[in-house]
Amino acid sequence: MRIRGPLAAAVVSSAALAALAGCTVQPPGADAKPGRPVHVRVPSPRSPVPTWTARLPVPPPIRTPAPAVVPADPVLWVRGDIGTGVRELQARLRQLDWLSEGPTGSYDGPTEQAVAGFQGKRGLPRTGRTDTLTWQRLVAMTHTPGTWELYLMGGQPAGAPDPRCLTGRVLCIDKTTRTLRWMVDGRTLSTLSVRFGALYTPTREGVFHVYWKARAWTSTLYHSPMPYAMFFSGGQAVHYSYDFAARGYAGASHGCVNVRDEAAIQQLFAQVRVGDKVVVYW
Repeated sequence: MRIRGPLAAAVVSSAALAALAGCTVQPPGADAKPGRPVHVRVPSPRSPVPTWTARLPVPPPIRTPAPAVVPADPVLWVRGDIGTGVRELQARLRQLDWLSEGPTGSYDGPTEQAVAGFQGKRGLPRTGRTDTLTWQRLVAMTHTPGTWELYLMGGQPAGAPDPRCLTGRVLCIDKTTRTLRWMVDGRTLSTLSVRFGALYTPTREGVFHVYWKARAWTSTLYHSPMPYAMFFSGGQAVHYSYDFAARGYAGASHGCVNVRDEAAIQQLFAQVRVGDKVVVYW
């Protein structure tokens, strides 16, 4: 039987819908008379991707930016370092009572502990290492240390020797740099840190000569020990001072030239002779 007209159009539409739905469709009247089913094949999920889909541009992957790394403050000095910068650090720590010793110019254990204490008090990481931020905080709270704050216990560099020290055997004593040079014919053999008299008991200046040496001596006027004494002007002498070794430039002598390095003055005492020249100058 041939179906024509509107009925034929309906059948075709039903078949098309069935193809889209993937179903099996029977023609009208199938309920009364079973007929041959119409089978429609639907593309398998595994069918190749259409060519037009494969040609679509692939979007670039979304990349999350890595978190920014904040660099740590540069470290200026750590334990084991030496130099003038470390000496200034120690002098500033002394101003705030974080350090009682020095300055020595050597970043030692007490210095590391003092830095860590200062850092903890200011809310900084207690590393014991002096970084830029720690140094800036310290500088803001202190004044620039003077020469004798930097060299409280000696060790300052000597200046140029006085011309009167350039000939012969001379104890060349510079009040400006607080140093004693032992010189022979213009050549410096050793340099020692020294301390002088106070305002009302000044060390005399000028050219003198060693007139007497005493390995162990006690002052008859002040009753203080004066080991390795080399007298050059009345009761004034170059000698070792226990007080200078303990307190540095926080104290003063009664006019003598104090030496704080006992081993060094032992050697000096053995080399200096009676009659050798002594020059004391600013």
